[in-house]
Amino acid sequence: MKYYALDSNIITYYLKKNTKIMDKIDNERQKGNKLIIPPMVYYESIRGLIYLNATTKLKLFNKLCSNGVGIINKDILDIAVSIYITLQKKGITIGDNDILIAAFCLKHNLVLITNNTKHFENINGLITENWV
Repeated sequence: MKYYALDSNIITYYLKKNTKIMDKIDNERQKGNKLIIPPMVYYESIRGLIYLNATTKLKLFNKLCSNGVGIINKDILDIAVSIYITLQKKGITIGDNDILIAAFCLKHNLVLITNNTKHFENINGLITENWV
């Protein structure tokens, strides 16, 4: 069994009913693999859907969240701090949400599915896949 975390951009493709992403997600679920929504991705996604009153997409998003939404704890925050410091010492800056998503994935040994692998390429130990 594989465990994946979906990044916000993959959620966006899914909600726009991109057939490649929808098929890949369905295929992974049929294989028994788990798709988890990091808490930061949940926040980013749900706030926009509610603000826009996108009820159809909100239902689709809630269905996608059926395998679970992760939680942030101190361990994840400590990993995030370590990532931040390591990147800063190299002169690399990425957004806090991306750092938290990476920390969540590292803590739980998840493969991060993203269309923005460049943002995450300098994070040691993080495995990413681009399904787009």
